[in-house]
Amino acid sequence: MTKKQSMDSVPWFPIGMVGIFLLSLALRFWGLERFNTLVFDEVYFAKFGNNYLTNTPFFNAHPPLSQYIIGIGIWLASHFPFWQEPVNGLTGSMLSPWSYRWLNALTGSFIPLVVAAIAYQISHRRSFALLAGLFTACDGIFLVESRYALNNIYIVIFGLLGQWFLLLALDNQKHRRTLWLVLAGISFGASAGTKWNGLWFLLGAYFIWVAAWLIRSLNFFKLSSSPASSPSSPSPSPQTPLQNLTQLNIFQMLFYLGIIPAMIYSVIWIPHLQLDKKYGFIEVHRQILQFHLNMGGNTRDVHPYCAAWYKWPLLTRPMAYYYQTTQSFSDPLPVMGPNLPSGAAKVIYDVHAMGNPLLWWFGVAAMLFLVGMLLAKIAIPAIKNKRLSIPEKLTVDTWIALYLVLNYAANLLPWVKVTRCVFIYHYMCAVVFVFLAIAWFVDQCLRSYYWQLRAMGVTLTFLILAAFIYWMPIYLGLPLSSDGYKLRMLFNSWI
Repeated sequence: MTKKQSMDSVPWFPIGMVGIFLLSLALRFWGLERFNTLVFDEVYFAKFGNNYLTNTPFFNAHPPLSQYIIGIGIWLASHFPFWQEPVNGLTGSMLSPWSYRWLNALTGSFIPLVVAAIAYQISHRRSFALLAGLFTACDGIFLVESRYALNNIYIVIFGLLGQWFLLLALDNQKHRRTLWLVLAGISFGASAGTKWNGLWFLLGAYFIWVAAWLIRSLNFFKLSSSPASSPSSPSPSPQTPLQNLTQLNIFQMLFYLGIIPAMIYSVIWIPHLQLDKKYGFIEVHRQILQFHLNMGGNTRDVHPYCAAWYKWPLLTRPMAYYYQTTQSFSDPLPVMGPNLPSGAAKVIYDVHAMGNPLLWWFGVAAMLFLVGMLLAKIAIPAIKNKRLSIPEKLTVDTWIALYLVLNYAANLLPWVKVTRCVFIYHYMCAVVFVFLAIAWFVDQCLRSYYWQLRAMGVTLTFLILAAFIYWMPIYLGLPLSSDGYKLRMLFNSWI
């Protein structure tokens, strides 16, 4: 066996995926009990999860699925008492921070794998999948959200699972297709059952399905109007399941990706409505809507970290979830109380809900590149032929671009009309498609014949990894000197 054959026989893909998962797992569980308090919205979600265990009625401004899961984590931790020190009574029971955080950390560790699975399914390229998983594992806001009893990771993982199951359905036929479509509908319903904006993942699925039918219709009319069209040759086997979207008719879409998600969403509410009988199903939704409408405008007068949708892609207003100061590194870990005066604060503990800056910025550039590529596919032929024209056979990369751009738009553009105070974590559903976009771009560079493009791909990868390491202290809440903290706050709007 030659050296090349020996290298090819090494299962690099599964090894790489296991490595990405272990990296995600280690970063999410390392020092998980740090800060023996309720961090940011743990004051709601950790309490709510415990309320289900203590049969304490309460009003919830979001659908209850994530709080059920947090409550399950607390219950499991009480039966397997590991890492139960220190404890606090801030949730209404004496619990360790580890008990109400560990299941979120475990769930968040799987998100890079699901993103990688989607990348592989739409391309059948292992290098693209590995890069997508790696870049997702190297993002800051997903790391932060996974380490605390918050709810946003559940919107994302259920929404992504819905997308992945839909792609698997397109890659199968008959009974297997039905199974995957049912699982897709359940997942989309679970995403909406965490927060209403989980519906945007389902909207993205409808966007790409409608786009596929429009492409098919335009090509049909083009062929039927051609004066001398010759019989078409048999179509080659699809290289991406996205080419099979028109195999799904409107009745299948409405049942599997309409009725089933609605049923799952409704069933999710049953335990909560049995606990809190103050409002029925219709009334509780009216109360939730009123709650959000009354939150106030998107200004700092309402909340210091309000950030409109257009500020998210460029990361102009991240959010501090936790901030405490001490005079020295040997002082006890702070958890509550006022901060020291700025001159006396020499050590800073900060947990910042902030993406990996270079990953987000390069990712937005890659997404714009994909938009330009799609426009070129339509605009150039339209100018040349003086009519709207779409190539009869779209390449795999064109399908990938269409999938990523439409899903990104579906998860971002609905926020344009939202006038209430919103925050950067609302961008998490959209930014996963940015991770896929930059992974696709880097993969194209690494596969290029030109060494300059390959060098660019390697450089971008190392810059993203270096940025993740550099900003890691503010993701994990590690102690920083005052100067070290200032070096990581590149802009005043980040503080």
